[in-house]
Amino acid sequence: MNDTQLRDDICRLGRSLFERGLTPGSSGNISVRCEDGGWLVTPTNASLGWLDPAKLSRLDATGRLISGDKPTKEVPLHTALYETRGTAQAIVHLHSTHSVAVSMLAEVNPRAVLPPMTPYYMMKCGVTALVPYYRPGDPAVADAIKGLAGKYSSVLLANHGPVVAGDSLEAAVYAMEELEETAKLYLLLRGLNPRHLSPEQVNDLVKTFGLTVPEHDWHDH
Repeated sequence: MNDTQLRDDICRLGRSLFERGLTPGSSGNISVRCEDGGWLVTPTNASLGWLDPAKLSRLDATGRLISGDKPTKEVPLHTALYETRGTAQAIVHLHSTHSVAVSMLAEVNPRAVLPPMTPYYMMKCGVTALVPYYRPGDPAVADAIKGLAGKYSSVLLANHGPVVAGDSLEAAVYAMEELEETAKLYLLLRGLNPRHLSPEQVNDLVKTFGLTVPEHDWHDH
């Protein structure tokens, strides 16, 4: 896919996420790998609802700005995910309300923040990790992401927001939406002893759809 189409897709999907209230103000950022190994990323202080295709930041394979506006301060976060998760072709980071709320709960397991609540959560997100709090743009977050060794496509940054990598921009957006809805379900059902998918049901999904998820004992939930 050429740069022009990628730019249009970033703006189209960014606006959709913004208009549905999934990331307020100028929060959130999106990046996509380009055919030459570089990537396109949304600029700093840019609302995902009002992106200009011509002003998107174009970086080379080393992360150096080639053209466009100054990139998001979260470039280290995106770089670390691309480096450790070789299948990633796009990354979406939002400040969606329910995912942020779950990231603030002391009870969650940092290696599996959400239980296996629905088949589509497992199919789109797999298992979600929690990374400790770092201030936005802190280069140290890259080391925390690298510590996950590329095992997770979906991550919550504590007190900050979700990050999802996908093998295409649409896949990353769909997974992000599924993560947010699952976080919402978790909060709605918290304390009500809901019925989750059993380990056997999770294994059936893994085998049927060829899912690659980190090993985890779901009985922990």
